[in-house]
Amino acid sequence: MAPEECIAALGGWEGYELCGWRQERRGEGSWCVLRLRRDRRRPAYCSGCWREAPALHDTEWRTVRDLPMFEHAVELEIPPVRVACPHCGPKLELLGWLDPYARVTKRLAESVSRLCAVMSIRHVADYFGLNWKTVKNIDKRALERRLGPVDLKGVTVIGMDEFAIQRGHRYATVVIEPARKRVLWVGRERSREGIRPFFTLLGPEGCSALEAVVMDMNGAFEQEVRAQAPQAQIVYDLFHVVAKYGREVIDRVRVDEANRLRTDRQARRLVKGSRWLLLRNRENVTREADQVRLKELLAANRALMITYVLKDDLKELWSYRHEGYARRFWNGWYRRAMRSRIEPLKAFARKLRAYLPGLLAHCRYPLHTSVLEGINNKIKVIKRMAYGFRDDEYFFLKIRAAFPGIG
Repeated sequence: MAPEECIAALGGWEGYELCGWRQERRGEGSWCVLRLRRDRRRPAYCSGCWREAPALHDTEWRTVRDLPMFEHAVELEIPPVRVACPHCGPKLELLGWLDPYARVTKRLAESVSRLCAVMSIRHVADYFGLNWKTVKNIDKRALERRLGPVDLKGVTVIGMDEFAIQRGHRYATVVIEPARKRVLWVGRERSREGIRPFFTLLGPEGCSALEAVVMDMNGAFEQEVRAQAPQAQIVYDLFHVVAKYGREVIDRVRVDEANRLRTDRQARRLVKGSRWLLLRNRENVTREADQVRLKELLAANRALMITYVLKDDLKELWSYRHEGYARRFWNGWYRRAMRSRIEPLKAFARKLRAYLPGLLAHCRYPLHTSVLEGINNKIKVIKRMAYGFRDDEYFFLKIRAAFPGIG
């Protein structure tokens, strides 16, 4: 079989046939340039209405990239035809292997999109010798076709959290369906106005169907949920409450104790270097040296011992499944906190009491944001792999594609 016949048989350019080819050197790369011509025996179809066109309007030669062949980059020289469609007017011919106005074939676009799922845009562009903007646009269109508009039917429980999108305290909000581990929506900002488009997308019927929303203690999130879906139960999760306790109580008490022990260098050094030891869960303190150090620290300092013990006790609140028992446990914890004579602890307890309905709601809806935290970590990986995204819409499509849901 002659080279032309072999290339033509493997090419699959429906409606076109190979009429010549040549090999070129461009810089350090080898290129195979294939010249195609239209097969006049095949009818032409309009790309607008998909109907057979009675006549051709005009042709104009252009170059199109195709998949590499062995070590050679492949470029096609083709004369795309504009048909004279009686319904649509002059339109490009409908081709199964090339989108209208596209500069790459469909199979090359599919290969680019598959690689973009595991590689950065820059690396994919370098691999195929394409401009990075071309690669981004190819992948973006592929994601839009594959994902389509999000289906919000039947959504009754959602989770909301924020993640850093840029430096300078610039954030975005992600909304998920925890049961299916599916990203429903991503938007700029973490304000009420920023998340309002999600509820607009959900619609009045969808908002009225919401039963519970799990979140951190973000006032803007809570206010917007109350306004859009007043029947929905707000649920505060364990992770953020304990993290807030660590920042506002343990850190503050540790600093105050270190300042109080300014004249005792050895004791002050022990307290100052204990931050991560105190913030860590007791079951995660596995090294024997750390266990001994923690025991000595708590035995020597009453304030740190009380705040550490009450931190562990507070986590027990999320183990209850009966609201009455949970409320009784909270009342006991709150009394101990107020009797501790530790001002940061008392201030935190008073502040937490205002969120009590959302804490007790965990009994009815045992939800947490661990799925959200995992999604946020994956978002960081997506962002880091691309060295950031300039196009928010494309970035949010990548996030949705990474979490399409289960079931």
